[in-house]
Amino acid sequence: MGPDRDELPMDTLEVLRQRGSSKWVTYPADVLPLTVAEMDCRLPPVVAEALHRAVDRSDTGYASVASGLGAALAGFARRRWGWEVDPASVAAVTDVGTGVVQLLRALTRPGDSVVINTPVYAPFFDWVPEAEGRLVDVPLAHTDAGWRLDLAALEVAFAARPAVYILCNPHNPVGRVHTAAELAAVVGLAHTYGVTVIADEIHGPLALPGATFTPLLTVPGAADVVISVLSASKAWNLAGLKCAVVVTASPAMASVVSRFPPDTRWRTGHFGVIAAIAAFSDGEEWLDRLLVSLESRRRELGSLLAERLPAVTWRPPEATYLAWLDCRALGTGNEPRDLFLERGVALEAGPRFGAQGSGFVRLNFGTSAEILDEAIARMARST
Repeated sequence: MGPDRDELPMDTLEVLRQRGSSKWVTYPADVLPLTVAEMDCRLPPVVAEALHRAVDRSDTGYASVASGLGAALAGFARRRWGWEVDPASVAAVTDVGTGVVQLLRALTRPGDSVVINTPVYAPFFDWVPEAEGRLVDVPLAHTDAGWRLDLAALEVAFAARPAVYILCNPHNPVGRVHTAAELAAVVGLAHTYGVTVIADEIHGPLALPGATFTPLLTVPGAADVVISVLSASKAWNLAGLKCAVVVTASPAMASVVSRFPPDTRWRTGHFGVIAAIAAFSDGEEWLDRLLVSLESRRRELGSLLAERLPAVTWRPPEATYLAWLDCRALGTGNEPRDLFLERGVALEAGPRFGAQGSGFVRLNFGTSAEILDEAIARMARST
């Protein structure tokens, strides 16, 4: 069966090998990298054209704070999610990680506790100590129904009065789209115990068919306790251009952002701002086609695993192009990652995301059907 006519074309392996990004230079040429969150599609035409126009006019200076980024995000958020964002409440930062670290520095003192939910995006483990905070882990609940926020355990942690809770929404690596009810419970706990919530919502535009992403700041009562950090980088493949946004919805939370170092404004990439404006303003049709493609890959991955690797189990993600594969039948710790790498497929080792990741791997299926098929064929030969 050929690809759906609404799908985006993905680059061939020959073309991809010409990229100089980390994904394509970290491993030898005989290894298929399905690792970091970079997709194998071409740059969205509206973004490429905006960048080409900037180069043609030698527009390679510092990023402008009056660039229209806030208005572009506000338009996208209104159309996509019904989220009314005040453009003036949007601050540009280098990337989501930089934004979270700056927020932690403004919200905490050295030694303050910061709550996270593992398994979680590996840099969370670096961001908190970078800001001199102390990690408090409240693991996700892992049940027959999948991975969920453990709200009871979260309340116990909040009762100890941590300074900050970093929520991954949608959750990487498990692909969970937290429900509006769950998020309302989080906001309620934040008010009850005086905890500020930083929401990493970078995968919000990548909610797959069947799931509905709820921006945390759309939850009633969130404005006084929540700061959102998001970017166009994951959904439109722009990570190397360096631009993210911090969004607030109340004077109290805006005052936190006002304490950022003055030079923060100059650390955002000018091309990142240009690309993000183009993506948010004119990139929705491309995004819709991308989601069709990712839904196809998600479905194909499930079939390939069932047919060739039945020992590996998973719960298809509700968002992202990242699959969290339970390979504990093949080994613990990093053993499954190492086993698959021996057969020429590079994946992210589960323990990078926390102790609960022992025996798991994370696989990036933002690629072509051909590359995915070859990767699973190689992985199956390792068992």
